[in-house]
Amino acid sequence: MTALEVACRNSDLPLTIQRRVILQALADRDDHPTADQILRQVRKRLPEVSRTTVYRVLDTLVDLGLAVKICSPGKGARFDPRTDRHHHLVCLQCEKVMDFEAPKLNGLPLPDTRTRAFDILDYSIHFRGLCADCKGQSRNAQARRARRSPTKKSTGRAG
Repeated sequence: MTALEVACRNSDLPLTIQRRVILQALADRDDHPTADQILRQVRKRLPEVSRTTVYRVLDTLVDLGLAVKICSPGKGARFDPRTDRHHHLVCLQCEKVMDFEAPKLNGLPLPDTRTRAFDILDYSIHFRGLCADCKGQSRNAQARRARRSPTKKSTGRAG
């Protein structure tokens, strides 16, 4: 909360109860929640808080450098209270996002983007695949299908 106080003071923003509660709700999680997940959690303490307020405060926290917005094409934005460089594992089935530490990836040389007039400011890598739970469910479903499919039995008679 000290970081929020300092960031608000430096940006001439009021330190509201909504900002405090939303930041705390985000900091209490490690599952990279959506804004709607944060909204449900915050409404337990502030039942009157609006969806617009939560979205606006989350964007403010990102602008202040207190959170990171993680975007995946075709998926809703998620928020991460960790602002240090780290990477993510993203499950294609359940959409779970997990932190992934890979120090060797942190020192990748940045590509030359001058021909595109683009300045790279930071990066993180998202690896997409199946989490252990979904992989297990997939194996279980395959096993169930295999048990249900009829097998041909030989009668032992020729032709």
